[in-house]
Amino acid sequence: MPKYLAGPGGVAQGELTVPGDKSISHRSLMLGGIAEGVTDITGFLAGEDCLSTLRALQAMGVRIERPQEHHVIVHGVGVHGLKAASKPLDMGNAGTAMRLSMGLLAPQGFNSTLVGDESLMSRPMERAATPLRLMGANIATQNGRPPVEIRGTPLQGIDYKLPVASAQVKSAVLLAGLQAKGRTSVTEPAPTRDHTERMLRAFGVEISQHGATASIEGGQILRATPIQVPADFSSAAFFMVAGVLAAEKPLLLRNVGVNPTRTGLLTLLQQMGADIRLHPRGDAKEPIADIEIRKSRLRGITVSEDLVPLSIDEFPVFFIAAACAEGETRVTGAEELRVKETDRLAAMADGLTALGVENKLQPDGLWIRGGSGFQGGTVDSRGDHRIAMSFAVASLRAKGEIEILDVANVATSFPGFVELSRSAGLHIQTG
Repeated sequence: MPKYLAGPGGVAQGELTVPGDKSISHRSLMLGGIAEGVTDITGFLAGEDCLSTLRALQAMGVRIERPQEHHVIVHGVGVHGLKAASKPLDMGNAGTAMRLSMGLLAPQGFNSTLVGDESLMSRPMERAATPLRLMGANIATQNGRPPVEIRGTPLQGIDYKLPVASAQVKSAVLLAGLQAKGRTSVTEPAPTRDHTERMLRAFGVEISQHGATASIEGGQILRATPIQVPADFSSAAFFMVAGVLAAEKPLLLRNVGVNPTRTGLLTLLQQMGADIRLHPRGDAKEPIADIEIRKSRLRGITVSEDLVPLSIDEFPVFFIAAACAEGETRVTGAEELRVKETDRLAAMADGLTALGVENKLQPDGLWIRGGSGFQGGTVDSRGDHRIAMSFAVASLRAKGEIEILDVANVATSFPGFVELSRSAGLHIQTG
């Protein structure tokens, strides 16, 4: 089982470009696949999660070319042009691919089965299945988890209020609504990432937004469009925290997507006293900026619950920042972290404890007393890529070596993480 050996000390500085945005890469493939015409995607994230989506579309008859690793050309087959796959569609570790595919495939004229790796097969799928069934979808799960069996059937638009803020569930309903009869509306209890809405508009779909409600009329046609995938904010987050902890000279992250529904971590770090500056570059489809980070003295904060959905994927590395901040940090309303690739609240609490950081695990969050840094020790990432990379960043403030177990899944979202970290000045070896 692969592991990291993260040596103490090190710095984080220079100019870096992190891989392309995973959320946008998934969606550009899916919408390109059901569009009319050829969609040219540059900056594509060639990680295992997105490649699972790519292979699933190919299995359903979409021709996809890859002239280069990060350049993908999708020959769309139209909304009704997908074909039944000859075997179950394997989504690997990609929860986004599985939940969005449920909405994409529920109205199709054929049956589908969605499966994944051991981690994905243990994750809940009913939150996406429930609203789709209200639209008339025939979807079966195994005690709420994959495999997901979909019997394609015509759907009817609905007005749905999400009980829990979830961009994946919202997107699944909107993708189903694209092919449903009538109008489909989704209302969020709190803002979540809006990549699906932005990208649907880029493909020529009319989608209205009134307050917290997004609405779409069924029967619309998608028109192919070029997509430039920006650098992934969630991947940049590890180096944002690394820079705040150890950038003796400024660290610059190039061409990062700074969609305001994704940048909750930026707000949280600035509330803690971090010196982080944005230099906007501008883009028609998604906002992009260079991010400049300087070493900063952090203070603990109480995280406002309205910022939780805007930073949900970045909390593991935020907890590393909290452990290095003076005073106490408290996070509540983050029970969503318990149903990610692993129970991220429990995994982070156990890892912090193993490295000598005082913390208390709560049902919906975590309390951390910061300021003392980290001891050396061994951390089990539980196969979760974000847990593994977060504790690699912790080595910048560690007194001894941190051994991080079960790191193979880092390739799902951040291929080249170790090499890029070394180039910035972190001391990471693989074993």
